[in-house]
Amino acid sequence: MNRTIQEHITQECHIHPPDPARQLTVRAAVTGMLLGGMMSLSNLYVSLKTGWSLGVSITAAILSFAIFTTLMKLKLVKKSFGLLENNAAKSAASAAGYMTGGGTVAAIPALMMITGQTMGGWQMFAWITTIAMLGLVMAIPMKQQMINIEQLRFPTGIATAETLKALYDECGEGAGKARLLGVGGIVGALVGLFRDLKAKWMPFNLPEKIHIPFITLKGRPLVDYTISFEASLIMVGAGAIMGWRAAWSMLLGAFVNYAVLAPWLYEQGVLNPALGYRNIVAWSVWFGSAMILTSGLLSFAFQWKSVAKAVKSVGAAFGAGGQPTKEVPMSWFFIGLAIVSPVVIFLEWFLFGIKIWMGVLSVFMSFFIAIVACRVTGETDTTPTGALGKMTQITYGVLDPGNATTNLMTANVTGGIGLHSADLLTDLKSGYLLNADAKQQFWAQFLGVLGGSLFVVPAYRLLIPTADVLGTDQWPAPGAQTWKGVAELLSKGFHTMHPTAQWALFIGGALGIVFVLLEKFLPKCRKYIPSAAGLGLAFTTPANNTISMFIGALLALYLERRSAALAEETVVPVSSGFIAGESMVGVLIAALIVLAGLG
Repeated sequence: MNRTIQEHITQECHIHPPDPARQLTVRAAVTGMLLGGMMSLSNLYVSLKTGWSLGVSITAAILSFAIFTTLMKLKLVKKSFGLLENNAAKSAASAAGYMTGGGTVAAIPALMMITGQTMGGWQMFAWITTIAMLGLVMAIPMKQQMINIEQLRFPTGIATAETLKALYDECGEGAGKARLLGVGGIVGALVGLFRDLKAKWMPFNLPEKIHIPFITLKGRPLVDYTISFEASLIMVGAGAIMGWRAAWSMLLGAFVNYAVLAPWLYEQGVLNPALGYRNIVAWSVWFGSAMILTSGLLSFAFQWKSVAKAVKSVGAAFGAGGQPTKEVPMSWFFIGLAIVSPVVIFLEWFLFGIKIWMGVLSVFMSFFIAIVACRVTGETDTTPTGALGKMTQITYGVLDPGNATTNLMTANVTGGIGLHSADLLTDLKSGYLLNADAKQQFWAQFLGVLGGSLFVVPAYRLLIPTADVLGTDQWPAPGAQTWKGVAELLSKGFHTMHPTAQWALFIGGALGIVFVLLEKFLPKCRKYIPSAAGLGLAFTTPANNTISMFIGALLALYLERRSAALAEETVVPVSSGFIAGESMVGVLIAALIVLAGLG
C-alpha cells in the first residue's frame, strides 16, 4: 500500500528534482530550531489551557517554504530552499515543537501542584532534554523494521510528505496554503493583542469572557461555573482540527459536569462556595481521570496483537544485516544508550530522590513502552502517552506506595521517551517517502531537542513561576490535573476521598470501559458513541474552552459538508494560523507582565 503512496507522492504533478546533498544544512537546522522553538511556546500555551498538543510538522514545512520563497523574491538568498532541505528543517522543528512532551505540561506541573515546589531552570532543561534524547536513541532499532519492512502507515508522516510535495510541485498549492496560514496567524495575533495588552494607548480591549446574562443555576451566574463564551480563536482552531466527534463529546461532558453536577454539588455543600474552575475541578477530576485512565488502558489492551508484533519485529531489527548508507546505524543505538541512560537514571536520583534501581527499571520499561508507542502511532496516528504513562504510575504505585514524586517522574520518563520515539519515526516516514537521508533527519531531531528546550524552559518558568497559578482559569492545566489525580489516589488511598468523589471515580471508570466496548463491538455506530477521552477531558477543562472548541468543530463540519475539497485546503492552515498567532502573542504578553512585575 505504501509503495503506491510513494509513487503518488513522487509522480503527481512535477516536483523539481531535489539536490540530495542539500538536506541538513546550517540554514535548515537554524530555521527548524527557531520555528520549532516558537511553536513549542504555542504548544506550551495551548496544552496548559486545554490539555491538547498540536502537530508541528506540516505548519513548519509551510512556514519554511513561505520564508525562503519570500527571501528568494527579495534576493536575500541565492539558493532555493529545496524539498529535502525543508524536510530536514521540518524534522528539527517537530522535535523542538514537541518538547512539551518531556513533562512541562503534565508531570512537572502535577508535581508542582502536589509539592508546591518549583523546579529550577537548569534542572528542568537537563531533565526534559535527556528524556527526549533517549527517546530518539530508542527509536533507532524500530525504523528499519516498522517503516522499511512492515511499511506501517504513520499517517501524519504521509500527510507531511504530501504537503511537502504540494509545496514544491507546479500545481500552485503551496503558496495558497502559506497565505492561509499567514492570514490565520495575523487574525489570531490581533485577537490576542486586543484582549491581553492592557496598555493606556490601546483604543479598546476585548473581554476575556463574554458572560451569558439572565440565566442562573442555583442562584449563581453561569460564569461562576465557567460557562461563558471567550474572546479567543485558539480553542476555535483546536476544535476545528480535533474533529467533530471529540468536540461534541467534550460539550456533552461539559454540560453534565458544569451545568448539572456542579450546581447540585454546590447545593449539597460538597463544593467550595466560591465555585470557579479550581474548586469544581477538585471534585470533577476524579470522574474525568478515571474515564481517561480506564478507556485508555482498555483501548491499549485491545491492541495486544500490535504489542506482540512490536516486540517481535524489533528483535528482527537487531539481527538485520548490512544497512544502507542512508540508514541510522545500529551502533548509534548502543552508543546513545550507553551515554544517555546513566544520565537519566542519575537525574532521577539527584533531582527527585528516586532509588537507583527504580531509575534503572524505568529506563528498561521505557524501551518496551517506546516499541509499543511507535507501533500504535504507526497504525493509528495516535501516541498513547497518557495510557502508557499511567501504566508506569500504577507499577510504581505498587513498588513505592505513598511516594507521589516517584510515581509521577518515572511515568514522565517512560511516557516522554515513548512520545519522542514515535515522533522521530513519524518524521522518518515522511523522509522515507521522499528518499531523504535518515541519519541527517536523526541529527536534525537531535538539534531540534536542544532548540526546543532553550525555548520551553524559560517560557515555562516565566508563565508558571509558582504552583499557585496552576489549576486557575488562566492556566487550568487539565493534563496535569489528571496526572496529579492518579498520583494522589495511588499515594493517599481511596479512603481519603469524599464519598461523592469515590462514586465519581467508580462511575467515570465504568463508563470509560463501557464506551470503549461499545466502539469495539458496534463499530458502525461509532460516530454516535461519545469519545471517552473527549468526555473525560471535559471534566478537567473549563466549560468556556470546551464551548469554543465545539464552535470550531461545528464550523469545520459545516465547511466539510459544503465542500470537502475546500475544507481540506483551508481548515488546517487557517486553524493552525489562529493557534500560532494568538498563542505566540499570548505567551509574549504574559511573559512581559511577569517581567514587569519582577521589575
